[in-house]
Amino acid sequence: MARALRIGILLLIFVTVAQEAWFARARSVSWKGTLLVAVYPASGDGSAATSAYLQTLTREDFKAIERFIDAEAKRYGVSNFRPVEVVLGPRLASLPPAPPRQPSTFDAIVWSLKMRWWASRNDDMPGGVKPHVRMFAAYFDPAAHKTLPHSIGLERGLIGVANLFASSEMADQNGIVVAHELLHTLGATDKYDPATNQPRFPEGYAEANRQPLLPQEHAEIMAGRTPLAPNRAETPESLDQVVVGPATAAEIRWVPAR
Repeated sequence: MARALRIGILLLIFVTVAQEAWFARARSVSWKGTLLVAVYPASGDGSAATSAYLQTLTREDFKAIERFIDAEAKRYGVSNFRPVEVVLGPRLASLPPAPPRQPSTFDAIVWSLKMRWWASRNDDMPGGVKPHVRMFAAYFDPAAHKTLPHSIGLERGLIGVANLFASSEMADQNGIVVAHELLHTLGATDKYDPATNQPRFPEGYAEANRQPLLPQEHAEIMAGRTPLAPNRAETPESLDQVVVGPATAAEIRWVPAR
C-alpha cells in the first residue's frame, strides 16, 4: 500500500511537471523570439587534461551551432533574425544524474524528476539570466576514452546532456552532438536505426529524392551519419556537412506537419 502511494505521488508530480514543460516547449518552438541556449561545461572524467581544456572554452566555440540553426531556419522560411543564441555558462563541479541503463517506465520517470531537480540547482547564470534551453556538457579526455556515453535531450524539460571530447580537434564534431541534442529538446526525434546506427530512409536522408540516391552529400542532423552506400555511412566532420531534413523541420515546427 505504501509503495503504491509513493508511486501515485510520483506520477502526480511527473504529470504536473510534464504539463508545465509542454507549455514551455510550445512557447519555445513558436519561433517568435530568440531562444537562449546555455551550455554548462563540466569534467566528465576529472582528468587534468580535461580540466585544462575546459579553461580554454569560450562562447566562440559554440558559434557554429548558431550559424547552423540560423541558416537552416532561413532555408525553411523562418524569418527570425537569430533563432537561437548560444552562451557559455559557468563550469559545473558536479555531473547530472546518470540515466538508468535499461529503465522501466517507473525508473525513467524517477530519473526524469531527478534530472529536473538537479538542473534547477545547477543552472545559475551571471545576472540571474534564465535560459530557455539548458545543455549540460560533460567533457572527456579522448586519450583515455575512445567512446562516450550516449547523450540525451529531454523534450519535456528543455534539458540536454551532451557527452563530448575535450579536444580542439574534436570541436566541430562536438558541435554536431550539441546541435543534435538541442533539437531533441525542441521535439525532434532520432532518424537512425538504433540496432545498426544507419540512417533510416527516407526521413534520415538529407536528400531522399536524390538520383542516384547514394552517395548522399550531407547528413541529416537527427540521423547523424551521411549514407554513402547500402549499409555504409560516415560521421560528418562538422555542421557544414549537416542539414535539417523535412521531417525534423516539421517536428520543431519550422514547417507544418504533414
